[in-house]
Amino acid sequence: MSEPPTLHVEDSGTGQNLVLSHGFGGSARNFRPQARAFAERAHSWLYDTRGHARSEAPQDPAAYGEAQLVSDFARVVERTGGNAVVGGLSLGAYTALRYALAAPERPRALLLAAFPSGGSNGWRTRWSRDFADAIDSEGLERAGERFVWGETSRFDPKGAALIRQGLMEHPPYALSAILRNVLARLKTPDELAAELAAFDTPTCVIVGANDQDSLAPSRRLAELLPNAELVVVEAAGHVVNLAAPAAFNQALTSLLDRAR
Repeated sequence: MSEPPTLHVEDSGTGQNLVLSHGFGGSARNFRPQARAFAERAHSWLYDTRGHARSEAPQDPAAYGEAQLVSDFARVVERTGGNAVVGGLSLGAYTALRYALAAPERPRALLLAAFPSGGSNGWRTRWSRDFADAIDSEGLERAGERFVWGETSRFDPKGAALIRQGLMEHPPYALSAILRNVLARLKTPDELAAELAAFDTPTCVIVGANDQDSLAPSRRLAELLPNAELVVVEAAGHVVNLAAPAAFNQALTSLLDRAR
């Protein structure tokens, strides 16, 4: 069996261990504002997902599956010595949830931001497969313009420019594999209902009010998790921690207090 890829990990601050995972096409940089804001009360551990930014990117498409992403998350938690508050945004939130549900020791608390929609018949499955096909046939620049930051995107020009800058630093073959193997196969909260009902760890589910993709699954998560708080942030979109840092940090503060 081949060795797992080396992950780029950033840790800073003192206090409770806090492991955060970014979304598809992002990097550890996306959570640096939180690492700085909580430097005096949390030891933050941020990392680049395999195939992203400064982490290694295996050539084999089979290296990019849900199990591998969850295993990488577990490796980062192990580096903290355990006993961590864990979470993430979008794909990172999904990875954190799947880790938390399967972990031998429950995390101290769970943060789920902008939880992505799923389901085999949902739009995300079609979008993910079509986006992967476009990357493979047209290249990342043209595919990204069509599917992410182009004229039909939900992002303002400044946001679209930042997203393009971030996405273009990743190996196209890795993004294509994650789209096919993970994002096209995300489970819905209802498909995880039995596991969620047995998970009584303090949880914060946070979502932007303008994030139409994540609103419904986030609300459903909060209904199914017995110890969850739902925070809907007005006038915020998908990348809620950067769009509304004050509200996001307030919710995280509350969760850290609950985790003590």
